[in-house]
Amino acid sequence: VSETLPFMSQGLTVKSAQSVCNLLLPNVKAHAVALTDHEKVLGFAGVDHENHMPNSPIQTDATRLTLEDGRTRVVDTSHAVGFAHDTGKLCAGIITPLVVNKRVVGTLKFYYKSRRKLNDNQKAMAEGFAQILSTQLSLSYLQQQTELAAQMELRALQAQINPHFLFNTINTIAAITRMDPAKARTMLREFAVYYRRLLENSEDLIPLAAEIEQTERYLMFQKARFGEENILMETDIEPGLENVRVPAFIVQPIVENAVGHARRDDGSPLHITVRVYHASDSVIISIADDGVGIPPAELARLQALLQNPPAGAQGDHIGLLNVACRVRLRYGAGYGLRIESKPGDGTRQILTLPAALPEKEEPLC
Repeated sequence: VSETLPFMSQGLTVKSAQSVCNLLLPNVKAHAVALTDHEKVLGFAGVDHENHMPNSPIQTDATRLTLEDGRTRVVDTSHAVGFAHDTGKLCAGIITPLVVNKRVVGTLKFYYKSRRKLNDNQKAMAEGFAQILSTQLSLSYLQQQTELAAQMELRALQAQINPHFLFNTINTIAAITRMDPAKARTMLREFAVYYRRLLENSEDLIPLAAEIEQTERYLMFQKARFGEENILMETDIEPGLENVRVPAFIVQPIVENAVGHARRDDGSPLHITVRVYHASDSVIISIADDGVGIPPAELARLQALLQNPPAGAQGDHIGLLNVACRVRLRYGAGYGLRIESKPGDGTRQILTLPAALPEKEEPLC
């Protein structure tokens, strides 16, 4: 059963179904094992596999009935198994439903050469395996929905990029064109790269170094607007964590929040420090600034929102809430974003991620 989990976590596909059939066949007393979806055979192992090839249509009326009503069926003739005459190699079978969210999504079938092999033990085994596979599929589909929700949150944020940043950056580049054309060309090229990175499909995890690079690219435009010495950022990344893979667009919105809310009215420089380090079984990304800090009432409101970030956030701090929501959706309630701040003493925004981030995203379940 444990060996079927990696395959079922991929969903009900030809590849996963065939692998599960191959695993089950040696461990049950059936002569063949099959998995179907609503329309076709996905996997088949054992006797008479040449008549039940993957992607071939379902031949059994009993299977169609089980797909309709979700009831286990026992068939004891070759015709019921799917042959036109009682001359087939398989003449008996047990057909059990695979159910996800109270909806039948496929069937698991055990086939036998002889009716004598049919008994209550075999039926119980088939139903038990079907229930386990259904649970594994449910977890897989839940993970897919979670990932989809995280992707939609990112796309919602991409669709709500502050237009003032766009216009201000274009105006800044236009002003620099008159004074320093070479610098303006560089900024325009980097601005194109910035927006291409921002708007491209970001479903996969990316190296932390790439996320930091995008953040530095954003700061280049803000420095051009407010002055090179007025916004300063330094990074301190624990060796080996540069290549840790993180969700795209999670550091820059936090830095952007600091630039937008932490600068002092007296024009003194804003210092931002990004630290990345291990802490127990987590990776911590800390973004601290020496700005104006956050008033207690506003901090309490923000902390409450970050504990349960709303989907499709609007208004101030949309970037922070979006990051918190996407991390929570992807990794669970144990991870996310929190804020520490005192008026006049700056703000520290702390992002907690799993320590063992894979090269490619794998199912949580």
